[in-house]
Amino acid sequence: MKIITLHCDYIKFKPLKKALKSAELGKGEDKEKEIKEPLVVLTAFEEGDLAENIPKLIENIKDIARQVKSENIVLYPYAHLSSNLASPETAKELLEKAAALLKKEFKIVEKAPFGYYKEFELKVKGHPLSELSRQINSEEKKDYKKTEAKEEKYDYKRLLKEISKIKLDNSKLKENDHRILGQKMDLLSFSEVAPGMVFWHNNGLIIYNELINYWREIHEQAGYQEISTPQILDEKLWKISGHWEKYKDNIFLTEYENRKFAVKPMNCPGGMLVYKNKPKSYKELPLRVGELGIVHRQELSGVLAGLFRLVKFTQDDAHIFCTEEQVEKEIENIMKLIDELYSKFGFSYHVELSTRPEKRIGDESLWNLAEKILEKVLKNKKRDYKINKGDGAFYGPKIDFHIKDSLGRTWQCATIQLDFAMPERFDLTYIDNYNREQRPVMIHRVLYGSIERFIGILLEHTNGMLPTWLAPIQIRMINFTDRNTEQAKRVIEKLKKEIPALRIDSDFNSVPLNGKIREAEIQRIPYIIVVGDKEEKENTLAVRKRGDKQIVSESIEKFIKSIKEEIKERK
Repeated sequence: MKIITLHCDYIKFKPLKKALKSAELGKGEDKEKEIKEPLVVLTAFEEGDLAENIPKLIENIKDIARQVKSENIVLYPYAHLSSNLASPETAKELLEKAAALLKKEFKIVEKAPFGYYKEFELKVKGHPLSELSRQINSEEKKDYKKTEAKEEKYDYKRLLKEISKIKLDNSKLKENDHRILGQKMDLLSFSEVAPGMVFWHNNGLIIYNELINYWREIHEQAGYQEISTPQILDEKLWKISGHWEKYKDNIFLTEYENRKFAVKPMNCPGGMLVYKNKPKSYKELPLRVGELGIVHRQELSGVLAGLFRLVKFTQDDAHIFCTEEQVEKEIENIMKLIDELYSKFGFSYHVELSTRPEKRIGDESLWNLAEKILEKVLKNKKRDYKINKGDGAFYGPKIDFHIKDSLGRTWQCATIQLDFAMPERFDLTYIDNYNREQRPVMIHRVLYGSIERFIGILLEHTNGMLPTWLAPIQIRMINFTDRNTEQAKRVIEKLKKEIPALRIDSDFNSVPLNGKIREAEIQRIPYIIVVGDKEEKENTLAVRKRGDKQIVSESIEKFIKSIKEEIKERK
């Protein structure tokens, strides 16, 4: 069985119509219900789940409810979490047993109607434990896995069939969905062998790398050092940081030489060890350290959504170690970086100040100070902001930046988190100008957030019409007829000589010109250049800019100058 628990401010739900012929509503279940401050348990029962699994389910719910201090439980049947569902009869029976046991433990237990299409509205809290997924296996399943592991002969044809890529179901996706654009533009794919992990094709990897190149450039100018820390780290590190207690069920674990290790779900603890590697002086502060760190987090397959919800992704983290007196200036500098980055892509944003969550580490006086500093910076910068009470990180309050895309959707990407607690836990120090040992303050921050997710947002924001500097193919060269092919090749050679990194390809296939142009438009290529008899005779180019039906005749030199500037300036 699989569950996702959502700690909410409220949930409202009501049945619409039957999904199963045998479904029946109990007394009062036909009305809309609203439950406040619940722990919502989205539940999918799977083939092989038995009644003896229910106590494990109850223990998991109790454990999470205890951590988030929730006394109200909503059991919500949610079949979308699994493709291996139990029969409706079994699922209903198990749901009833679970509800009966939960009623002995909790103040309020509500059960959403089973076997009905339902509409629901909920508001999830923003603390680190607000969304958790867990899988509960029976002992029989575990034993089966152990037995299967001992087998030495494999039917590779059957295995190949099982892992073969499942075709993307486009029927429920909009035309500008990044998964459809990813196929059309040959950017990426997904496979059953690695759920929630991207297979970047050459075109997609170009976008990924160009975003990283831009990130590196602006960070180098802003005085950041770049580091890289290991993917797999001893569990001790995560217990020191506080992540073990809060994220253990979402961490991939492994063992090596009788030691437990975790595949890192975030980058901060590794950055602490880099800081601790040698003594620091006040003269080295502020120390700005950036990391494009790959992280992994366990997610149930039912919640994965293309680039928007992944198991493996890249965070553009940075950690700034500074004195208390330097904090305000450093936060202002980060906000300038955020402005520069988002304006480059045409995103506007709004700001939210998220304060201390119920589950947190660190001294209350330091939380007071941290929240006061963040609020002061926002007021000094004359930024409008909304307060999100209780939505801060478990180690400190934060400023969140919510970008708005061309479809009117908002996405929380950049964040600035002020942390007095982790430097204490990791015993980070520096020597001040009186030769005394002091504790640095730590600022956590990301700009893109997840690079993969940012690419998904950007693709849908632009409908794949990426700016020239970011486009996988920047120019498509087309011959008007076969006799113009050699001239077109000479132009390509000249362009590459003048702009060595230019991404230019050609279509010299013997198909009608309109078909070649249509194919280039599908791939969202910024510039289409056609060379025909006229262009060959006059040594010019017929240039068609993406989105512009008009074809402009330009000299080769003029085009080289304009495209070179456009790419260099990242326009």
